Amino acid sequence: MKEFALLFSLLDQTNKTNEKIKILKKYFLAAPEKDKVWALALFMGNKPKKQVNSTLLRNWVIEMTGIPAWLFVESYGVVGDFAETASLLLEETEPEESRSLSDWFEFLKSLSKNTEEEKRQKVLKALSELGSWEKLVFIKLITGGFRIGVSHNLIVRAISENYGIEASVVFHRLMGHWNPETATFSELFLGENHLDDLSRPYPFCLAYALDTKGPETIGNPADWQAEWKWDGIRAQLIWRNGELYIWSRGEDLITEKFPELQQAKEILKDDIVLDGEILAFKNERPMPFGILQTRIGRKNVSKTHLKEAPAAFMIYDLLEYKREDYRNYPLSERRKIIEKLIAENPDQQTFRLSPTVKFDTWESLEKQWHTSREFCAEGLMLKKMDSPYLAGRKKGFWWKWKIAPLSIDGVLVYAQKGKGRRADLYSDYTFAVWDGEKLIPFAKAYSGLTDQEMGQVDYFIKRNVLEKFGPVRTVKPELVFEIGFEGIQESKRHKSGVALRFPRILRWRTDKKVKDADSLETLKEILRNY
Repeated sequence: MKEFALLFSLLDQTNKTNEKIKILKKYFLAAPEKDKVWALALFMGNKPKKQVNSTLLRNWVIEMTGIPAWLFVESYGVVGDFAETASLLLEETEPEESRSLSDWFEFLKSLSKNTEEEKRQKVLKALSELGSWEKLVFIKLITGGFRIGVSHNLIVRAISENYGIEASVVFHRLMGHWNPETATFSELFLGENHLDDLSRPYPFCLAYALDTKGPETIGNPADWQAEWKWDGIRAQLIWRNGELYIWSRGEDLITEKFPELQQAKEILKDDIVLDGEILAFKNERPMPFGILQTRIGRKNVSKTHLKEAPAAFMIYDLLEYKREDYRNYPLSERRKIIEKLIAENPDQQTFRLSPTVKFDTWESLEKQWHTSREFCAEGLMLKKMDSPYLAGRKKGFWWKWKIAPLSIDGVLVYAQKGKGRRADLYSDYTFAVWDGEKLIPFAKAYSGLTDQEMGQVDYFIKRNVLEKFGPVRTVKPELVFEIGFEGIQESKRHKSGVALRFPRILRWRTDKKVKDADSLETLKEILRNY
């Protein structure tokens, strides 16, 4: 654990990409084989199951330190991170021996069989044995709160450069549900007989955002293919050896969530991997994401959901065909195979090829781009017809050209302090619109302001608090902001009657008075026209 805690601390102290890669390379060359696998699992988001909730651990830390509960709460408010607060309050120790990272995972697993009192005794003993950074990592692991600012791409680069393995191969082998308890580092990377998981997806190809100037700067229109940018769940559909697997971009296996897609078993004859978007689809057109959202997170999908939000798979691309990797073939060739597959199954409605948007000039395409919302799309995707399917975000091949977000002017009415580096700043805001003479909250947002603007807003809030409700402060309604959002739907849970998709601050409207903010009727008009 000492080596991993050092890795964690070094990565936490730099934001330089090359420095992070250097630190990671050194760790993966020196760490024990089993620790490497567990470290990879953590960096790829495979966190251990939470064994102790924060309330229990807080009480145990208070017991160990003898401090009053209010002091822990106040300290947490300043530090902004639970694990860091607890580790700072606990007495520093220098252990004579240090268990390995894999040993601590065995320890965490063993806690599941213990009573609360047995857990208390074991955890207090463990905390007394660990150094300060080790305490921090241990608490993050035991409470299920482990996160670190290292992207998957940095992990891939470190391993690729260390062992001379192509980055795309490393990325692919890290995908899927490999088990750190049974997998070895050698099986994952260092040999021909690496883990051959039939369900293993490929890394997704991602697009760069096109700037506001439009596509004129990216080349000849004849070299590009345009498609609608659909708003659903990005997914890979895998059919191998008579088995169907569906992975979301977030690396969740969602095969059972969409029973309609089981129809693939009747359609697909050859092994294939397809990239696409799961959409709620009815009457020959996609439905808003909010409709699909009614099915997300449910263990069981009812007949009502299947009827009201039927799912379809909009196919974007072909990644593998007949167990051959097609990612380096040109997009135009990959698409021909999908077209043939769809043509061979004309009666089915569940699997659709994402239609191309025909255009001759960038000007004619822009006219169609303005109609995106009529098709329930977020804008357009531009893909070079000779492009390979690359892992991650690579500039020059795929571009997303999103339409401007919907927006409304709201008044800041509630604020709450953030976490981490924003722990002492009011950076989480609630906004309201006018309903007659009253202000009705309609959205929360915490992104969109510069650091300087956030400091100015924080200064205002701290001097204009009207009421306190736990960590929330009611703020004197004086500041107006333009709030952007991607979608809107009715909601019985919200006082305003609406819920927004991806709300964020577009700008601080210093030119507007509170009375100039928008009304609830304006918001509902947007809903009616959406």
